[in-house]
Amino acid sequence: MDEVLNKVGSYWFSKRANKEINSVGDDFNSLSTSIEGGTKWLVNKIKGKMQKPLPELLKEYDMAVGIFPRDATNYEFNEETRKLTVYIPAICEVGYRDSSVLRFSTTITGYLEKGKLVDIEGMKTKVMIWVKVTCISSDGSKLHFTAGMKKTRSREAYEFLRDGIIVDKF
Repeated sequence: MDEVLNKVGSYWFSKRANKEINSVGDDFNSLSTSIEGGTKWLVNKIKGKMQKPLPELLKEYDMAVGIFPRDATNYEFNEETRKLTVYIPAICEVGYRDSSVLRFSTTITGYLEKGKLVDIEGMKTKVMIWVKVTCISSDGSKLHFTAGMKKTRSREAYEFLRDGIIVDKF
């Protein structure tokens, strides 16, 4: 009799445990769809969807790995549409080796193609005044920034990750 009860208890326990585990998975799925911004990556990691680091993704698309600040580690990339959304904890500026400065909003979007990032929102550069950057293209050792007019800069200046300096406004 004890053996029968043990089997029935084990069966009931395993069914109940599977139901609870599936319920947790459903909770994560619904949480994933309701979470905004940069925390979605955490849910994807928990669910087993690992993404490569942002510098690795940029390198894969022939872009300089240091065009975003060092703390821009959270991002979403849709491989079908090529839409890239990068999340930064606070509005910041980054100074580069060629004395150029980029200012970043907390969310930067654009479309990543081989050798260029186009339709950029959330990035500015200083050219006498702050001007919106709309496109960055890579051409060998040069990066071309389109911000009202095209400005060519040395790619070498953007090959290293740098810390952003927090500023008050974008």
